[in-house]
Amino acid sequence: MSTPFPTTVQPIPKKTPAAPSTSPRRNAWLREPLLHFAVLGALLFAADHVLNASTDQANTIVVGAEVDQEAREAFKAARGQEPTAEQLAALRQVWLDNEVLYREGMALGVDQGDSAIRERVIFKALNVVETTVRLPEFNEKTLRDWFESRREKYDEPTRYDFQEAVLTGENTETAVRSFVAELNGSNSGDAKAGLRVFKGRPHANIVQSYGDEFAKVLEDLPPGEWRALKTREGWRAMRLDAVTPGKPASFEALRGVVQQDWTDAAMAAERTAAVREMAKKYEIRYATGGQP
Repeated sequence: MSTPFPTTVQPIPKKTPAAPSTSPRRNAWLREPLLHFAVLGALLFAADHVLNASTDQANTIVVGAEVDQEAREAFKAARGQEPTAEQLAALRQVWLDNEVLYREGMALGVDQGDSAIRERVIFKALNVVETTVRLPEFNEKTLRDWFESRREKYDEPTRYDFQEAVLTGENTETAVRSFVAELNGSNSGDAKAGLRVFKGRPHANIVQSYGDEFAKVLEDLPPGEWRALKTREGWRAMRLDAVTPGKPASFEALRGVVQQDWTDAAMAAERTAAVREMAKKYEIRYATGGQP
């Protein structure tokens, strides 16, 4: 197989000292779109070469039903739920990107000394890609536009203080509503429950813990009153204590952070584009159950 890189790119010297697991540049790569599901990597990609080993054509990559199955199992193990169609497509693309990097790394001989450890081959191939990309030009407007389009990342969100009284025994709607009546009345129901106190929780955190519908209801509650609310896990006795309004971020105060974030994302996009360009040399086949 001919080298897919420009002739000016040199193979990585054998004396490269840093182990991939401790490289700060590698940590940055793990945050980029190309590998943004890397937390699932050990589970999802460990058998990549086995899934494609049966192909007779070196330039053919088969994305079969096994890939989706591995992705679903790994995602569910990590997140506790099935991936959405969008998340599954992203995992499938990560698998394909890594398969391309692995094959290119093997073709360049970067597997020497690694005993064919797949993760290191992929990392070394990505290291070669790194030498071919350059940071795009940018100016003040570029950074401001980036900041404004991602304000949810930089603005201080509204935060909520609330409590949950965990009722011992059954937590049916009837039981929880009766318990809430006791909590709000003269007869305290404290002896029946354990109390959980939550401070400064943003909307996204509440959604993750209890569900979107619950978050909307909780945020509209009058403070200081116990209510019976339905969550993904069943009925709960909840009380909103306080709401701290959010604050918009200042671009001037965060300019350095914004520039670094933009730089990381821009370089990640360049690396991703380079890998996708390399993938054009391969014929990608999607078997039953695996679709682009």
